Amino acid sequence: MITGVLGNLLCCTSKLTNVVVPENSTESTDGFKFLEVKPGRVLRVKHTVPDRAVVEQPTLPEGSFSLKRKIRLYESGQLYIDNLGDAVSGAQKRCQNGDTEPNSMVEVDLTDCSNSSSPVSNPEAQTEPGTAGGDRRNVPAALHVKKSKPKRTVVIDCERKISACKGTHPDVVLFFIHGVGGSLDIWRHQLEFFSKQGYETIAVDLVGHGASSAPQIAAAYTFYALAEDIRLIFRRYARKRNVLIGHSYGVSFCTFLAHEYPEQVHKMVLINGGAPTSLEPSVCSIFNLPSSVLYCLSPLLTWFFLKAGFARQGCRERRMLREHRAFHVPSFVLRSMMSGQYWPEGDEVYHAEIVVPTLLVHGMHDRFVHVEDDQQMTETLLMGFLKVVADGSHMVMIECPDLVNILLHEFVLWEPLLLEPRL
Repeated sequence: MITGVLGNLLCCTSKLTNVVVPENSTESTDGFKFLEVKPGRVLRVKHTVPDRAVVEQPTLPEGSFSLKRKIRLYESGQLYIDNLGDAVSGAQKRCQNGDTEPNSMVEVDLTDCSNSSSPVSNPEAQTEPGTAGGDRRNVPAALHVKKSKPKRTVVIDCERKISACKGTHPDVVLFFIHGVGGSLDIWRHQLEFFSKQGYETIAVDLVGHGASSAPQIAAAYTFYALAEDIRLIFRRYARKRNVLIGHSYGVSFCTFLAHEYPEQVHKMVLINGGAPTSLEPSVCSIFNLPSSVLYCLSPLLTWFFLKAGFARQGCRERRMLREHRAFHVPSFVLRSMMSGQYWPEGDEVYHAEIVVPTLLVHGMHDRFVHVEDDQQMTETLLMGFLKVVADGSHMVMIECPDLVNILLHEFVLWEPLLLEPRL
């Protein structure tokens, strides 16, 4: 899912038939839990259930949004999206800046770590006359599209209730998923913040990362194997309303779950995830080198990640990189993770079918993911909102933790206003 100038260098389905539910678990002295999802495949999980002084039963909105969308894919690869539900577009616009223009597709906020600026909207709504919220992708003329017959057509027509998720609600769980080279420690500030707010949180180390086991088999690190791990964790801890928060490669697993379980995933946050494209490993990549060579190059790769992953490269950033255990994985695991990123099903149509409200957070100085990629993801998703952090880069949740916590909390609490029915 990650594209960009340095996408080939770093960073970040089909269902498996035999699903193994985690059976064995071990509690460590520091509060972490170790789950054996399969024989020899052990994941470290941090599950926090705060002691709530007040437990409040959620109040669901009386009305629901009618989500209607027609997706057409042509032989040339051109994608055309008709958003037919006026209530959705209106709710997006009203939630973001108070307006109710029905044809607004993308909402971009440019914020920094010190203060927030006014939202910057797309000045030209990508619509076709006669359609509500139509979105053309790489189509020079509308008439050219109508002459040919699409090779694939998808129609979405569903009702969805969107409500505020408070820390006092016992049916809300927040899931945090990191990317390549990370660990659950990169979410330290977010886990502490939301735990203090009363939220139940789940964070997991992907296999080969953090304190999870590291099998010496390349097949253990394919997208499908990792997605099945995340699916098992989700099924074990999920409640009625679940919020997914992913970073970099972890964004792919969030969209995978949102597509597979739209009724259980209530909201989703994607941080520096990139464009809605299918995954395919690069044949010309430094990570195709032998593991022994990568091991020798590890100091250089760590320096490169510091330069590309942070807006500034000082002693503070080096300390954050070390404390959060970012880019701290064996060379074999890193090589296998990069070569295992094969997910042809996760194309633009796949993401256009997702009906989960989604907040996208992008660090302006990110050298791994271009802002245009996150804008494309925002346009593709049915309910997507983009926030750009001016002082952040790829590791924005570590660089600007307070601002990211505020953005996440506001979105988790977000409850759109239902529009009045038209006469």
